[in-house]
Amino acid sequence: MSAHVVLSLWEVLLVLGAVGLVLARWLPPRPRRPVTLAAAVVAVLSGVVLGVLGPRWQMLPVVAGAALALPFAVSPLLRRGARRAPWWLALLGAALCLALVAAGPAAVWALPTPVFPEPSGRFAVGTSVLELTDPERPETATPAPEDRRTVVTQFWYPARRPPAGAHPAPYLGRTEDEARVVSDALADYSGLPGFLLDGLPRARTHAAYDVPAADGTERFPVVLFSPGLGGVRAQNTAWAEELASHGYVVVGLDHPYDSAAVVLADGRTIRTKVSATGDDAEDERRAAGWTAVRAADLSFVRAQLGRVHGGALAGPLTGRLDTARVVAAGHSLGGGAALQAARQDPQFAAVIDLDGYPHDPSPRPYRQPVLALTQAIGPDTDPDYLPQLTRVLALSGATSYRLTVPGTGHLTFTDAPLYLPPLPSLVGSLGRTEGPRLTAAASLAFLDSVLRPGTGDPAPALSEYGTLAVHRPTAP
Repeated sequence: MSAHVVLSLWEVLLVLGAVGLVLARWLPPRPRRPVTLAAAVVAVLSGVVLGVLGPRWQMLPVVAGAALALPFAVSPLLRRGARRAPWWLALLGAALCLALVAAGPAAVWALPTPVFPEPSGRFAVGTSVLELTDPERPETATPAPEDRRTVVTQFWYPARRPPAGAHPAPYLGRTEDEARVVSDALADYSGLPGFLLDGLPRARTHAAYDVPAADGTERFPVVLFSPGLGGVRAQNTAWAEELASHGYVVVGLDHPYDSAAVVLADGRTIRTKVSATGDDAEDERRAAGWTAVRAADLSFVRAQLGRVHGGALAGPLTGRLDTARVVAAGHSLGGGAALQAARQDPQFAAVIDLDGYPHDPSPRPYRQPVLALTQAIGPDTDPDYLPQLTRVLALSGATSYRLTVPGTGHLTFTDAPLYLPPLPSLVGSLGRTEGPRLTAAASLAFLDSVLRPGTGDPAPALSEYGTLAVHRPTAP
């Protein structure tokens, strides 16, 4: 069984008890009675315990199968001489019950609670959340002129090993309740029933909240991350934890009124206002506007890193940020925002664009190197994507890299393969963990090369993952 098809002990017992109830009817008379009674006790007890603990929706078909099988399995034991159903009817009933029981583990396999890959670096990972308000910038998504732009950020950073008994951080929120709000909003934004993603609030990551930074005085480079349209700050947690374990600080941004849901420190929840119209020209105009807001958010957060490093904003990273080595990164619309932020803000050192289309209406030359990871290009890919991305990469004054990875889809470069059905059209064909793993590995090869002198050319390492195009600056 895959490591991502994880059933609890009580869920395993429920499945075994249900199967035992269905199959007991076909056993010889001597073992039939003890097997039936044992299966009934196991199924009922595990069902009651799961009901108290809070069952996952995936187990409901198993409960239904056990409930259907239970009276037919037990009644002949309680009433001697009771007539048994014809064999053909019993066979049809057994097949139906087994199908229901099998549907439970199948649903867990299709929509599991995500299990995050163990970070491979030498550092443990800490995380913290910081809410930042820009007093100089009005909030354009609301009519109130006094509203200021607020961005919620989450830091993943190299940390000391957490003490024994420390609770791993929930996925998608500071608490499981916050994670459930965000999960429901993501499902709603995607047009899915909320229960389909109810494994997300149950998930636990490898980071611990607010633990001290790693021992020593080393100052860590910083990667700012903007998620996809409607996405949330934690959508690339596996990638962020892997980078943090190798000595980088990753800062994920929630963009209010764009991200599916942003929970503020005062308890308010801001839901997304972004929407498409179906008109290509209007949608591109809107995308350009959203991208500009995100690019400004990235620059604002970059400027606030000095306050974090200096201790004006208290937290575990006082004195530990290398504010001269800050990278703009993002997925999808966030990748386009990262490119635009670099063009507008020369203090960014580099850019990582994870399958993001550039929406900058007036791209101009910029100085930073870029790593652009793109999905496998097929007949359904926007034909303008690669030409536009290539034009923007050619404007860089540094060597840049475009890596097209076979077997990937748009969501391969996020955490989505860890919890969505492994359908190639949805998350690519690389399996549950390979997409997040190669996204982090390629990012690390690029970051080490551009931020840590002496590491060497990243091209040989990048070319191991797909088709690499190197864009070198044209001599003036």
